[in-house]
Amino acid sequence: MKIAGLDLGEKPLFLAPMEDVTDPSFRHMCRREGADMVYTEFVSSDGLIRDAASSLAKLRIDENERPVGIQIYGHLIGPMVEAARIAESVAPDVIDINFGCPMKKIAARGAGSGMMRDVPLMVEMTRQIVRAVRVPVTVKTRLGWDEESKNIEEIALRLQDAGVDALTIHGRTRAQMYRGQADWTLIGAVRNNPSITIPIIGNGDVDSAVVAAEAFDRWGVDGVMIGRATYGRPWIFREIRHFLDTGELLPQPSVVERVAIAREHLLRSVAVKGDRVGVLEMRRHMTNYFKGLPDFKSTRRQLVTLDDVPALLKTLDYIADHWRDCDMSQAIPAPLSHEL
Repeated sequence: MKIAGLDLGEKPLFLAPMEDVTDPSFRHMCRREGADMVYTEFVSSDGLIRDAASSLAKLRIDENERPVGIQIYGHLIGPMVEAARIAESVAPDVIDINFGCPMKKIAARGAGSGMMRDVPLMVEMTRQIVRAVRVPVTVKTRLGWDEESKNIEEIALRLQDAGVDALTIHGRTRAQMYRGQADWTLIGAVRNNPSITIPIIGNGDVDSAVVAAEAFDRWGVDGVMIGRATYGRPWIFREIRHFLDTGELLPQPSVVERVAIAREHLLRSVAVKGDRVGVLEMRRHMTNYFKGLPDFKSTRRQLVTLDDVPALLKTLDYIADHWRDCDMSQAIPAPLSHEL
C-alpha cells in the first residue's frame, strides 16, 4: 500500500490518533512493536495559530517514529489551511484531517465528525488544504452523522476528487459515539467501489490478530487502524503481523517481557516530558500492561499513585520478581465495546 510516494508495504497496520495517548513515547513503543505508521494526538487548528504551547508540543516528532502523521482539526477553512502549513513545517510524512471525532465540544462546533453535516464545506476545506501543502494529505472520518445519513460512499468519492491520498473510515456514525459494534459493511463497500482508487484504511473494534486478518480478507481494506486495543498492549501490532505472515497466534508476553516494555515506555515518557508529567501521563498505561495478574490490587495502587521514577522502577522490578512465573496466556483484554 502506498500513500502518495510513501510505501507502507502489504497490509500495513496503523496506530490511531488518540488524545492523551499517542504521544511520542507511546508512538515509539508501537513502532518498535510493529506498527507500520503512527499518528500524533489530534491538534487544534486554533491552538496552532495562537501558538498555544499544548498544541505546539503535539508537533514534536522523533525520527524513530517515522512514518508519522500529524492530525489536525477545526471548523473554518482559513485556520485549517494555516494549521496545515504550520504542521508541514516540522516535516511529517502525512497531514491527516480529523473529520471523525464525535466529542460534543468538537462536533457541536462543526469540527471533527460535525463536518459530516456539511459535506460541501468538508470537501472544500480538504481541497484547499491539499493545494496548500506538499506532503500527502489523508482524512479520517465515520460512516455518517447518524443512521439516516450513512453517506460515506458519496463522501469518499468527493474527498478522492478533492485530492486526498488515503481515507480512514471508522465503522460507526457520529450519533453512535462509541456504542455498539463497528459496521464494516460500508467500509467494504467503499473499498470495493470500482471508482475508488485511493487506499482505504478500516478502523473500529480491531482488538485481535484474527479480527485484523478478517478486516483484510473479508472487507478488502488496504490497511487496518487500531485504537483502544493498544492500551497497555503495544505488542498487538507484532501479534497481528505474525498472524498475517504465518497464520499462527503468538503467545502472550511474559511478565518479565511486560516489565521491560513498561520500563522503556516510562523512561521515554519522562525523557520527553520531565519526571512529573511523564510519570502522571504513564499511569493510564502502567496498570494496563499488567491486566490479568492475580492479587495485584495493592501493587496496581502503587503504579497509579507513586510519582517518583526510582520508586516506580523499583515497583516494576518487584512485579518481575514476584509474578515471574505467572501464566499470561489468558491475559488478553476483553473484546472492546468501542474504539476511538
